[in-house]
Amino acid sequence: MGSFLSVPVNKSRAGENSETPRGDANKRLRMLCYCDDKPRLIASLPDEISMQILARLPRIYYLNVKLVSRSWKAAIISDELFRLRAELGVTEEWLYVMTKTGTDKFSWHALDPRLRKWQRLPPMPHLANEEEPQRVLPRLRMWSVVRSSIKLADLIRGWLGRRDNLDQMSSCGCTVGAVGGCLYVLGGFSRASAIDCVWRYDPCLNLWEEVNSMISARAFCKTCLWNNKLYAVGGVIRGRNGLTPLYSAEVFDPATGLWTELPSMPFLKTQVLPLAFLADMVKPIATGMASYRGRLCVPQSLYSWPFFFDIGGEVYDPETNSWVDMPPGMGDGWPARQAGTKLGVVVNGDLYALDPSSYLDSANIKVYDDEEDAWRVVVERVPLHCFNDSDSPYLLAGLLGKLHVITKDASDHIVILEADSRRCIGSNISTSSTAPVDAISDSLEEEEPQVLKVIAAKDFGAAELVGCQVLDL
Repeated sequence: MGSFLSVPVNKSRAGENSETPRGDANKRLRMLCYCDDKPRLIASLPDEISMQILARLPRIYYLNVKLVSRSWKAAIISDELFRLRAELGVTEEWLYVMTKTGTDKFSWHALDPRLRKWQRLPPMPHLANEEEPQRVLPRLRMWSVVRSSIKLADLIRGWLGRRDNLDQMSSCGCTVGAVGGCLYVLGGFSRASAIDCVWRYDPCLNLWEEVNSMISARAFCKTCLWNNKLYAVGGVIRGRNGLTPLYSAEVFDPATGLWTELPSMPFLKTQVLPLAFLADMVKPIATGMASYRGRLCVPQSLYSWPFFFDIGGEVYDPETNSWVDMPPGMGDGWPARQAGTKLGVVVNGDLYALDPSSYLDSANIKVYDDEEDAWRVVVERVPLHCFNDSDSPYLLAGLLGKLHVITKDASDHIVILEADSRRCIGSNISTSSTAPVDAISDSLEEEEPQVLKVIAAKDFGAAELVGCQVLDL
C-alpha cells in the first residue's frame, strides 16, 4: 500500500493555509489533488480514511469500483484492503458454485447471500483448440481437465478393467477445495490419464493461475480444510487393467505453496475381510471427507460393479500423523449421495449429511451424534428433483453459520436452501415436490418454526452441479 498511502502534510504549509482566504485554500487543494504524481484516492481525504470507506463497501461492487481509476483498482486488489476488512469485522461469506454444461464446459458463479446477487467468475484456463495441440504450451495442454463428460458408471466399469469407455474419455474428475481465501481445482483426467495440476482462483485479483502441482496425479480425490491447510486423499489413476484407486494422501500449505506427503490410508478393514480371491474384482476407495473435531474423517467403500459395500472408514489425526478406524456408527451410517460419493459438512461444530434414500423426490438431513455414535434425522423431506438425472443432484455447504443445500427445483433452476440448524432438532418440513421455487418458498414460510427456506435461485440452463466452496473475505 506504500504507493497510495496518504501524502505527508508539511506543517509550515498547513500554517500558511490556515491564514489563506478560503477560496485560495480550496484552489490550492484542488491543484495538489490533480497535479501530484500520486493523487489521493478521494480528493481532500487522507488515503487511510479512503481505504476504510472502500473496505466497508459490499464486495459485490468491487468489480465496478475498480473501473474508477488506476489508484482505486490498485487499492481494491491490494492485500491491505482485505486485511482491513478483517480488522473492521466487515468480511463477507460468499458461496461459490461450480457447474458443468452439456458441452463439457465448467463455469463458476459466486453468490452474495445477504444481497442475494450472483457474480460470474472469469472462465477457467482451458485448451482453446484441441485439434492443434502442438501450438499449446505443454503445461496448459495437460489442463483439459476443465472438460468433463464421464459418468460414474463409466468410472466403475474402468475399475473392473472394461476399457470400452476409458480410452474414449477426454477429461473429468477434478476436485474443488478452498484455503487461504482462494479457490483451488485439483487434478482430474486429461485424455484418460490422471494429472497433478492445481489451479487457484484469487478473488482479490479476480484471476486464475496455476500453482505448484500435487505430489501424485489423481482424479476424483477428496478434499477438506483444516488448520488453514488443504488436504487431498484418495482418488484414482489409470492402471494397466483400468482405473486403480489410490490410498495416498497429501496436504497443501498456502503459506509455503508446497505439498507434503502424508501416510497412506491403510484400509485396515479390507485386510480382515475374506476378499483375497476377489482382489481383482473388489476395489476399496475413499468416498468422502470432512474435518470434524480436529480430525479428518474419510468414509470408505468397496466396489464391484454394479454393487458397492460400505466398510466404515478411517480417521486421520494431524497431531499424531496417523490413521485410525472410524467409529462404526459414523462410518456405517454415513449417508451416500450415490455410489462413490458421501458428502458431509461441519456447521457450528456439528457434522451434517443428506440422506436421499427415503423418498424418490426428497431427502432427509441427518446429524452425527458422537456420544451415541449414530446419525439421526433433523430435517425431513428436503426437495430433490433431479436425483436420477445428475451425477451431483445436490451439494452441501456451511454458510453464515447455517447448513445450506444446493440443488435444482422442478423448473431446473439451481436453488439454495437454508436450514437453520438451531431449529432443526425434532422439526419436520413438508414441501411440494412439484412446486416452483416461489411456491416452495411460500409453503416453507407457512411452517412454524421456519427451518428450511429458499434464499436464492438462478437459471443456469441445463448446467449440472459439480462442487461448491465458501470464502470469507
